[in-house]
Amino acid sequence: MLAPYACQPDQSRGRLFPEKLSTFRSPFQRDRDRIIHSSAFRRLKHKTQVFVEHEGDYYRTRLTHTIEVAQVARTIAATLGLNVELAEAVALAHDLGHPPFGHTGEDALAVLMEPYGGFDHNAQALRIVTRLERHYADFDGLNLTWETLEGMAKHNGPVIGPNASGSHSVSDPALMPYALAEVNGRIDLELSTFASAEAQVASVADDVAYNHHDLHDGLRAGLFTEEDLMDLPVTGPAFHEVDQMYPGLDPMRRRHEALRRVFGVMVEDVIAVAQNRLQASQPQSADAIRAMDGPIIRFSKPLYQNLKAIKSFLFTRMYRAPTVVVERKRVTAVVNNLFPLFLKEPGLLPDEWQADVAAAADETALARVVLDYVAGMTDRFALQEHERLVGGS
Repeated sequence: MLAPYACQPDQSRGRLFPEKLSTFRSPFQRDRDRIIHSSAFRRLKHKTQVFVEHEGDYYRTRLTHTIEVAQVARTIAATLGLNVELAEAVALAHDLGHPPFGHTGEDALAVLMEPYGGFDHNAQALRIVTRLERHYADFDGLNLTWETLEGMAKHNGPVIGPNASGSHSVSDPALMPYALAEVNGRIDLELSTFASAEAQVASVADDVAYNHHDLHDGLRAGLFTEEDLMDLPVTGPAFHEVDQMYPGLDPMRRRHEALRRVFGVMVEDVIAVAQNRLQASQPQSADAIRAMDGPIIRFSKPLYQNLKAIKSFLFTRMYRAPTVVVERKRVTAVVNNLFPLFLKEPGLLPDEWQADVAAAADETALARVVLDYVAGMTDRFALQEHERLVGGS
């Protein structure tokens, strides 16, 4: 039984290209399945989360991160009476637009694309699922439901308007990433409102997952130690609790037990806050959630402040650690070399991309084709192409 404020599958606003309903799957289940079977989803296996994918088999990749986000989203959505399949679909799709080398690759492409409409991985994900996945006979893309597309566009909050404040928001609609503007021109995603509660769950699940696994990966990489975490909020109390319950515990088990408690604190906080806010506001439809002046799914203010302290620690000790910075410079050079090379010599793109090259009416259109190709690369393929075409990395 879904709550009244959940997205009801029989009330979906439909798809860009109408399709017959499945006899045994809801529209959101079909979205989830199409995302999992997409080429872009498979490529996440060899895309960076923090560490370049070849640096170690134990570190998270963009794919394992996405699976963890989906697991958290399913748990929270089910507890709150939301549509689990929609929350999972948005979670599985939220990082499809990430280029090789994670945020480092995104930063490089954003600079390179400044003359051509910019680059934003969130908007690129929408471009992938509406244009670049070309497997079906009747349409380009995956032809996902309006609700899934809306969730992909707005899971971090409204993109435009008075409530726009998320990481992908813009102060002026004219500054909207071209990939998002193109999709929104075809199917109005109501970018000035909040997304469904299911999409908000996917967004918070993203925060839960990376806060948890970045601590784990940073410890495994030796960028900091358990002792460094003892003075931080949330992590320090978690280690103290484990030490009291299991004195002398094996170090690896101690680490796991502490970090699973950190994970639990975050999930339980989100659920408790959402239950209180839902009880207070009594929304009677998914649109009532969208019309609110703030997100219904979020951390409590005390935990949010504590997580800011953890993120600040991770930024200094992990994301900007000397070894990571060295690798960032190296892979930035790879992107900075490949993009202008393909722009200057588009004949170097594979044969299946030449029709798009021929259809490009001007340099901006050509740059966007090159972007689609480069952004779709995995870490290893980008490094291999750089070695082949440039002669080293």
